[in-house]
Amino acid sequence: MSESGRKEEPYIWRYLRSYEGKAMAELINWEERMQKAPSFVNRLSKGFQHKVNTLIPDKIHRAVTLAIKQMVRSILFGSEFTSKRPFTGLSFQQREFKAMRCINIYNRLAATEGGITGAGGFLMSLADFPLFLSLKMKMLYEIASIYGFDVRDYRERLYLLKIFQLAFSSQQQRNVVFEELKHWDEYSKKLPYDIHAFDWRTFQLEYRDYLDLAKLAQMIPGIGAVVGVVVNYRLTKQLGRTAMNAYRMRWRASQKMETIKV
Repeated sequence: MSESGRKEEPYIWRYLRSYEGKAMAELINWEERMQKAPSFVNRLSKGFQHKVNTLIPDKIHRAVTLAIKQMVRSILFGSEFTSKRPFTGLSFQQREFKAMRCINIYNRLAATEGGITGAGGFLMSLADFPLFLSLKMKMLYEIASIYGFDVRDYRERLYLLKIFQLAFSSQQQRNVVFEELKHWDEYSKKLPYDIHAFDWRTFQLEYRDYLDLAKLAQMIPGIGAVVGVVVNYRLTKQLGRTAMNAYRMRWRASQKMETIKV
């Protein structure tokens, strides 16, 4: 009984109404989506993409894999010197609000970049790939720092790549990557200290298959600018929300935050 004579409200209801409770409920719903079995359409689409990929000569795959590997590596290691140090002394809610502001900023930057390159036709659209990739990776660096993780650690940079894979993969691959992130402390201990050991071929195939149709439309004269704005905005937002939930999992584990059933 409270001093006023009324029964004190059960803790679980106060918790559910708190920001932390709402964030954890959102996290649990997201975790369930990440672990869903591939639907019939998912499997059909993946099977078709796999068939198309088998028709492409292996030397082309190797060349594309090498190009994406070098591009991502240069962004990953170059961003290290411009990224912010981990934020300290902030509450969970403060970190969340900073992450949301960061995502909104990069949404607008990516949309502007997509509109400009989309308006420039085929050649300018080719420039969109490295520019857009750089923006997305830079956003991930900032979100990691906001949640208090140091991206100077090699394994933290691999964690960023895994988040990237989780956001832009088929549901089947998403199931695999999610389990790695869910048990990251154990999984990361087995990682070799060699960026070359990362599965770059799967990374580039999943990413390319996921983006192919959306990005091809960006090259169509007349609608390329509009497509570039919409697609870049949507994909950046998707990556940002994936990153937030991935870091919520780690924050929950490190802080022993409440978990609830919804």
